[in-house]
Amino acid sequence: MPVVYRFRVAFEDYDEITRDIEIKSTQYFSDLHHTIQSSIGFDNSKPASFYMSNDHWLKGQEISLDERKDKDGNKALLMEEARLCDFIADPHQKIYYVSDRDSNWTFRIELIKIIPKGDESIHYPLCIKSVGEAPKQYIVVPNIKLSAIESEEFEKLISPIDDEAEDVAEETDNLMEEAEEGVELDEIEGMSEEGEEVEAEDGDGETSFNDAEDESKEEY
Repeated sequence: MPVVYRFRVAFEDYDEITRDIEIKSTQYFSDLHHTIQSSIGFDNSKPASFYMSNDHWLKGQEISLDERKDKDGNKALLMEEARLCDFIADPHQKIYYVSDRDSNWTFRIELIKIIPKGDESIHYPLCIKSVGEAPKQYIVVPNIKLSAIESEEFEKLISPIDDEAEDVAEETDNLMEEAEEGVELDEIEGMSEEGEEVEAEDGDGETSFNDAEDESKEEY
């Protein structure tokens, strides 16, 4: 019977969230891919790739879910054609895993145990340990619809603001009207004062003329 690999899979950005997965050495990377996706609740139909890595998590040979070329223009190996045992050379082998390339979910996979003889009653691969709740793969923005009651309450919240704005506008108009009336009254008062001054001046002239006439009569 082939040996069983126990891998620890951790989100690169959430290293406290992990999954321990056991899989036979003769199984394929596609089996590991689907088991990881199932264990974290992701959609396993999205493009994904494994990269054989060293201790410093540098990407090496790519093993892809779909047909694609690597950065050097070489055709990447397919997961369904690549057996795990043909690529595991280190008892603490590290593998870099990228799922859903558009969203770029990245994981670090490390071989933590090699079991010489697996349990024949177990159907491999399987997740044997789950730590932490995986983040949601997709961000869903809810379409919020207000009910009739909520809509009425919303209008009540807005109406005081509208009423206040109307009051301010009305008060401003009143001040403008008062200002205009004040200017007109001032102008009218000014005109009245000028009229009185003219009459007063005319009156003074007439008085002086009469006085002069009286004086001339006395002389005669």
